[in-house]
Order: sequence, then C-alpha cells, then structure tokens
Amino acid sequence: MSRLTDKNDSANASHAASAPSDAHVSLQRLIQLQFDARHFSLTTKQPIHSLLSGQHASRLRGRGMIFEELRDYRPGDDIRSIDWRATARLRRACTRVYNEERDRPVLLLVDQRVNMFFGSIRTTKATAAAELAALAAWRTLRTGDRVGALIFGDQEIVELKPQRSRTNVMRLCHQLVRINHGLSTQTFSRPGMLNEALTRAVNLTSHDYLIVLITDYNGDDNQTTQLVSQLAAKNDVLAALVYDPLGISINNRLPLDATDGEQQVSIPVDERLSQQFQQAFIDRCETLQQRLRSIRIPILPIGTQHAVIDQLREALGAGR
Repeated sequence: MSRLTDKNDSANASHAASAPSDAHVSLQRLIQLQFDARHFSLTTKQPIHSLLSGQHASRLRGRGMIFEELRDYRPGDDIRSIDWRATARLRRACTRVYNEERDRPVLLLVDQRVNMFFGSIRTTKATAAAELAALAAWRTLRTGDRVGALIFGDQEIVELKPQRSRTNVMRLCHQLVRINHGLSTQTFSRPGMLNEALTRAVNLTSHDYLIVLITDYNGDDNQTTQLVSQLAAKNDVLAALVYDPLGISINNRLPLDATDGEQQVSIPVDERLSQQFQQAFIDRCETLQQRLRSIRIPILPIGTQHAVIDQLREALGAGR
C-alpha cells in the first residue's frame, strides 16, 4: 500500500490540503523544477548537519584545485602561494597558480523501488526522490558540469552516462516518470537491487565524482556499507535519506486509511503497535547513522512532508 492518510483529514481542511494528492510524479513537474534549481549548491564546503548525524558533521570536499603554472611573483599575489623552493633555485620570487577543477561530474543514484511507493503526507518517497534527482540534475546543468544517473527499480537499472546537455537531463526526467509510473501496490519487490545499483556505480565512476545516493536505504547491509565506502575512497558521496514522518510519530494520526490512489482501506492501530512502529524506525535510523558515520558520509534527510526544494535550500543553501 502506497500512501497513508489521517482518517480525520476529511473533516479538517488544513490536513486535507497536506495529504498526498497523487501517488506518482509528473513529467511536467520535473521539467518545471528547472526554474527552482538555484540558491543551493551540491558541492558546498559547509558542514552538513542532519537529523541523524548528531554532533558529527561531515563535509563535501567541493571542487579541487589543480596546478596551472609557476610564474614570477606579482604585487598583490597571496604570499602563501609563493613557491619557496623554486624561489631559492631561480633566485627570484615565484608564485604557484592554481585554478578550480573545470569538470566535476555528478552521478545520481535514484531509488524507485516499491518500498519508496509510500507516503503519509503531501507525497510519496518515490516522488520526493524523483523531484530531488531532477533538481540536482538541473542544478548541475546550470553550473556547467556533467550529470548522469542510475535509476533503479525492483526489476531494472537504467544507466545514463554523465553528459553536459539539456537533452540528457530531459532523458533523465522521462526515465524517472516511466519507472515511477510503473510502481503500484502489486509491484514485486526484488531484494538486492540497492547493492546492484551501487556495484554498477563503482564500475561506472573513476575518481572526483560527486555521487548522490537518493534512497530510503531499505535493504542496506554490510555489503552496502562496503560499496559506499569504495565509492567514497576516490569520490565525494552525499547520502540523501528519503523518509516519511509517519515513522517518527503516528500517535496523532490514528486510525489510518491506506490507499493506492484508487482503493482505500482502514487500518486500526493501537498505542502498543504505534510505539513498536516508532521504535523500529528509530532503531533503523540509528543503525544507518552508525554505518554512514563510520565512513564519514554526510546525510541529507529529505522528508515527504515538505517541498524538496525548501529542504535543499535549508541544508545546502549557496550559489545563485
């Protein structure tokens, strides 16, 4: 079942307005997001704090600096850029000149498995993941970098090699919509697809990529951690954790209605079950936190209850 809504929402206009209105993402929406893809930076060097990270702050390295030339010192040059060995050897002040890396390919791993076809408020995790991927792709295109993707569902992995073109971003949007619209309550779950996608990413990337993992991490295990660590050895990795607030608290949302957009059933949930549900969610978050903290991967939480762009700007606000 894909979406859970408060049974009392029909009597409360404000709640009804926030309940999920569509189980699937639209192509029009993903294209429109290009106009919102500003005022955040995927390569920010600021610490990323998250609901899961506690006091631990991780940093993305951002673009590296590459050596361009050694030239004579000029008035106004930063004294810290003086190459003292070359100065002593040539007997004149010499400055090392660096420029920012020109190419920083971005690879998006986007989860569209059936476990993502769930949301208690505003939208589903699958739709939030698709919107985040589109925003990241449009933003990368705006900054002039190459962007590619691995979109994985329960039955397939679609590979889009990094390119610096609008056509490639449009292809990404079309594939997101196609796979997203294939999700239903009847979709057969295939274990191991998360690790298969990560393995594909290891084979696709070389070094100096920014890899954005957009998933709820359902099915992660020790192999997942090993694969992410392998990716992070030569690349920057950002873990975007897509979650639904129902996992945090359902005490004030009882009883529940479940719907796939066509059919709806009522689910009675008592206080004991509610507490067990919340504890299971907390335990899972703590386990994921420990796994990612051990390899210093920053976590970006993305909830279904708020607009994705607002959450991006709050966490990664920078740039134009």
